[in-house]
Amino acid sequence: MASTSLLLFLLCAPALSFAHSSHELPARAPSPLWRRASSVPPVGFFDPTQSGGSMLTVAPNTGGLGEPLNVIVSAHTDSEVLVDSEDKGGLRNYFLSVGFGAECLGQHAGDAQTANLGDGKGQVNETSELRWDYGDPELGTCQETIKGGNHFRYWYQANSGAIFMATSYELPIQMGHDIIFNGYNLGRDWLVGNATAQSSIIPTANVTNGTTYSGQTSFGGFTYKTDALYLSGILSNSSQGVNHDLTVGNNSTLPVDGYVAVLTISIVSRPQAANGALPLPSMPSWSLAVAILAAFALSLSA
Repeated sequence: MASTSLLLFLLCAPALSFAHSSHELPARAPSPLWRRASSVPPVGFFDPTQSGGSMLTVAPNTGGLGEPLNVIVSAHTDSEVLVDSEDKGGLRNYFLSVGFGAECLGQHAGDAQTANLGDGKGQVNETSELRWDYGDPELGTCQETIKGGNHFRYWYQANSGAIFMATSYELPIQMGHDIIFNGYNLGRDWLVGNATAQSSIIPTANVTNGTTYSGQTSFGGFTYKTDALYLSGILSNSSQGVNHDLTVGNNSTLPVDGYVAVLTISIVSRPQAANGALPLPSMPSWSLAVAILAAFALSLSA
């Protein structure tokens, strides 16, 4: 384990000074596809299955199997939050408030999953993949890569501006990042619990159509209020077409329970000079970081 972890960090470490030369993500050019459409239904998105799309992603090298799109950020979310940026209270800053950050040192392994959201764009690569940061917004996602944990991929629906997320809880890298038992439903509910600042774990077995949660999170001087609503009838309660179905479910538990959590997010407070997320401390030179990360990797294997 130590040698595997050490090798992973040593390979990634030369990119450290580049990846952290600025904590801000490069701003994306404004896109009309990401703006809230005036005709978006009250629920905050268009049902992909009504326009030739699917509520399952397509994972590469699986013969067409995929993962459930089990969380949706409603297009009725504050417009600033719908921008895929860490700046000015954008989506990446919101996700950091929930405990999810960009992949370890900006490195992504493997091919992208795709999704067809019924918006006329066909199969589209994931916008990004974010991982649980274990309380460390800078390097915590490196722990998730090695130890496993909650993570998600996300896509923008072009005709609404809503954000569709495939959320799950995965096993450590030594176990091939397989999904834990009931990991699609649990991953969804643990994300919702964090987004709404619940004091206890959401009881997945008790979730029904119309279940709601609400709460606030903060990061970079911005405070967000998240209202979560569980809906049925959009995602099938089934194992058909689901990747990892043999390990995620069993004879008595289907891998997908059929519920989608819809999040509507509003900014309730912001910095006095709301110019973006507050900067994090500057990083040491990458040579020093190599030593730090190597020690960290060895400690994980102890």
